[in-house]
Amino acid sequence: MSAQNRALSDIGTGILGFVGLSALAGVLVTAAVTPALAVTGMAANNGISMFENLPGYLDIGELSEKTDIYATQPDGTQAHLASFFDENREEVPWDAISQYVKDAAVAGEDPRFYEHGGVDIQGTVRGALSTYVLNQDVQGGSSITQQYVKNVLINNGIREAKTDEEKEAAYEAATETSPDRKLKEMRYAIALEKKFTKDEILLGYLNIAAFGGRVYGIESAAQYYFNKHAVDLTLAEAASLIAIVNHPEKFRLDYPESETNGAATVVDGQPVPYADNKERRDYILDQMLKESKITKEEHDAAVATPVAPVITEPSTGCQSAKGSAFFCDYVKNIIINQFDDPATADVDEGAQLLQKGGLQIYTTLDLELQNKAETAIAENVPYVDPRFDVGSVAVTVQPGTGKILAMAQNKNYTEDPDVAAADPSYTSLNYSTDFDYGGSSGFQPGSTYKVFTLAEWLNEGHSLKETFNGSRRQFTTFTNSCEGGSFSVEPWNPKNDDGRIANNAVDATAWSVNSSFVSMAQQLDLCKLKQTAQAFGIHRADGAELGMNPSDVLGTQEIAPLTMATAFAGIANNGLTCTPIAIEKIVKADGTELTPPASSCTQSVTPEVAHAMEYAMQQTFAGGGTATASDPGTGIAHIGKTGTTDNAFDTWMIGASTKIATAVWVGNVSGGDFRTNLREISFDSGAAATARHRIWPAIMELADNKYGGDDFPEPDASAFKQVLVDIPQVVGLSLDAAKQAIEAAGFVFEDGGQQDSNLPAGTVSGTDPSGQAGRGSTIRVFTSNGNGTTVPDLTGMTQQQAKSALDQAGLKMKTSGNIDPTAVVESQDPAPNTAVKRGTTVTVTFSGVTGGNTPGG
Repeated sequence: MSAQNRALSDIGTGILGFVGLSALAGVLVTAAVTPALAVTGMAANNGISMFENLPGYLDIGELSEKTDIYATQPDGTQAHLASFFDENREEVPWDAISQYVKDAAVAGEDPRFYEHGGVDIQGTVRGALSTYVLNQDVQGGSSITQQYVKNVLINNGIREAKTDEEKEAAYEAATETSPDRKLKEMRYAIALEKKFTKDEILLGYLNIAAFGGRVYGIESAAQYYFNKHAVDLTLAEAASLIAIVNHPEKFRLDYPESETNGAATVVDGQPVPYADNKERRDYILDQMLKESKITKEEHDAAVATPVAPVITEPSTGCQSAKGSAFFCDYVKNIIINQFDDPATADVDEGAQLLQKGGLQIYTTLDLELQNKAETAIAENVPYVDPRFDVGSVAVTVQPGTGKILAMAQNKNYTEDPDVAAADPSYTSLNYSTDFDYGGSSGFQPGSTYKVFTLAEWLNEGHSLKETFNGSRRQFTTFTNSCEGGSFSVEPWNPKNDDGRIANNAVDATAWSVNSSFVSMAQQLDLCKLKQTAQAFGIHRADGAELGMNPSDVLGTQEIAPLTMATAFAGIANNGLTCTPIAIEKIVKADGTELTPPASSCTQSVTPEVAHAMEYAMQQTFAGGGTATASDPGTGIAHIGKTGTTDNAFDTWMIGASTKIATAVWVGNVSGGDFRTNLREISFDSGAAATARHRIWPAIMELADNKYGGDDFPEPDASAFKQVLVDIPQVVGLSLDAAKQAIEAAGFVFEDGGQQDSNLPAGTVSGTDPSGQAGRGSTIRVFTSNGNGTTVPDLTGMTQQQAKSALDQAGLKMKTSGNIDPTAVVESQDPAPNTAVKRGTTVTVTFSGVTGGNTPGG
C-alpha cells in the first residue's frame, strides 16, 4: 500500500474511531443523565445495548501507601525513624487539603466537574478528535472522574500483580490508547458518579494522582516539593502541584536542570527556572480566575511568584534512621518474614505489606538508651581498622517482656552493595541478628556460653559448692545420649586463661576456668546440656542445627548477640525466657490494628536453679571476677559473664540486672587469615580486648538509673550443700592404677611418696584422707617402701604375750614400773595397726604397775 493510501486509511480508521467514540460518549452521557431510558427501552439502539454490556462496577482497592516506623523518645513521644514505599503516598481527609488545591484541580483539569454526570462530552469529543483524527499527542478531555477511574485501575492492577511483568501489563491495559478502554473508563465514571458525591470523587482523585517519580497523592507531593502539608499550600504552590498532574514527568519540580523543565529556558533574555511548570501553573491560575475561584489580586500575585520548590527527600528505607538503622532493618525483616505466606511462594506478601500497606509501626526501641549505646560504641571501637575487619554491637533486651530497647553497631548502614564495597565503614549486615533477619552467620560466644553448663549442672542436682577436679588435665571420655551415649575423644587438654584452679561452680564461674567447666560437663549428658541451652532460646545464627561437641562447652557455636542477650534476660527473670520482640503496635491505613509478632515465654529452668545461677554469676563482679571491670557502680545488682574466644578473635561482656540485659561483642567480623588477636592491639580508647568493659557499663549505668533493678533472690540452702563421695580403696594397687581410680572418681591425685609398710615395695599403702571427701578434693596416695610393719593390737595381753607379739612384728617393747605377771596391756603407742619401720619401739602401759623400769628386750 502506498504511503498516501496508508495515510488515508489511517485517517479513515481514526474518523471511524472518533465517530464511534463520540456517538457512544453521547449515549453514555444520556444514560448518565436520564438512566430511565435504558430501563424503559425508550430510544433503544445499538449504542444503548453496548452501554448495557459494558462493566459498571469499579472496585476501588486500597491505595498503595508508605509505611512508617517509629521509636520512643525520652519524653515518651514517638520519633519517626524511616518509611518504606513503592509509591510515596499518604492518604489524607478532605479537611487536610487546601481549598486552593481543590479549586485548581477543577479549574485546570475539569471546569464542568460539578455539572456533568461523570463524562464531560465537550472534553471527550475534543480529545477524540485530537487523538484519532489529527494524530496528535494524546490529549486531555478526560473528566476528573475518568482520571480517577484510570488511576484506580492502574492501582488495582499493580497491587494484584505478582511479577514485574504482570505489573507492566496491568499498567499498559489501564493506559492504552483505544476506544474500548476509553469507553470502559466512561462507563465506570458514570457508575461512580451514582455511588459517590463529587467531593468524595475529587478527594479520591487528589489522593491517588501521580505527581512525578514515586510521589503520589497531594499530601506527599506537598511534603516532597514544598516541605509542608497539603492544607498549608499557597495559591501558587497549589497551582504548581496541580500542573504536575497533567504531565507528571514534564512538569515535576525536582529536575531543575532538565532540558524540558529547567533553567535553560530563556524568556526575554533571562533564564526562567521551571519554565514548563510555570507555564502550566499560570494557565491553571488563569482558569481559576476565569471560574471566579480567586480574585484578580490573588491571581496577579501568584503569577508574579517564582516557582521555588523546597525539595525534601522522603525517608526511603532504613538509611534515614541513622544510628538506629540496623534496628530498623531488623523491624523491616520481621514484617517481610512474619507476614509472608509460605503457601504462595511466588508472592512476597510481607514485602508488599511493607511497601504498600500504609502501616504505622510503633517499635520497642528506647531512643535514649539507643543513643547511649551508639555513643559508647563510637567512643571505643573504630568504624574501620586497617589491621582487620573490626566489628562491635550492643543489644539490650528487657527481661520479662522480650522488648529490644537498643541495637547499636560500629558501622554505617547501606543497602547499596556498591557503597559497601567502596567504603568498609558501610554494610547492610546486622551483626546483632540471625542471618534470616538481615544478620551475619553469628559469632562464637566463648565463655559466655558456660552459663548453660552451669544451668545443666544445677538441673542435675549438683550444687554450687559441690567440689570437683578443676585442675588442667586431659579429657578423653564424655556422654551424649542423643548420639549413642558414652564416647571417647582424642586426649583434650583445654587451656586456662590463668593459673587459678576452681574446684566448685561458683569459683569456676567467677574466674571462668575452662578446665573446671569441662570437668563439670564430663559428669553431665551433653545432649541434655544442649537441650538446656535451647530452652533459653539458643540457636545458631545461620539456621543450622545447634551442635554439642565437648569443645562447644567453651562456646564454639556461632550465635547472634541478640540471642545471647535474650538468654541472659531469661536467667535474670527467674529462669523465664521471653523471645525478643521489636514491634509493640501496628496500625493499618484504615485505622485498624494488625497484630504484631508477640513474645512467647518459656520456663527454661526452675526458679530455684535460676537463683543459684544468678548467685554464681554475681560473683563475676566481685573481687577477682572476670567482669569486675564492667561494674557500672550504680549499686544495682548484676549478673554477668565474660567471653573470649581462641586467640581473642571475639570478646564479649553479657550481663543483666533484674530489669535490663545487655550483650556487648567486639571482635573480628571476617574469618580466615585476616583476623587479629585483640589482646595484641589497642584502639584510641584503650586496649582492644577491654573495649567491651568500657561499652557495657556506659550502657548499663543509664539503664540502671532509668529502669532500676532489684536484688536477685537468695538461692535455696540446697544450692550450697557439700556432697561427700567415697574415696576409692586403692591399698595394694600400683601407683598408676590408683591414680586412674582416684581421678575417675572425680578427685585430684597427689603422690604422697613412700612410707614404711609391710606391703610389697611400690604398691599403694594408704591415702590421706581416706573414707569420704568432697569430689574434687586432693587425695594424697602413699606407696610402700617394703621396710615397714604394722603395730599389732596388744590390748588385754600379759607382758609375756605382748613381748612375743612385738618380737614377731620386729618391734621393741618399752614398759615402766614393776609389772605384775597377771597385769594386762592397758594402752600402747604407736596405736594398733599403725604402719612403722621395723625396729621401732612401742611403749606399752599395763594395769597394776608398782614401780621401777623394765626395758624391752
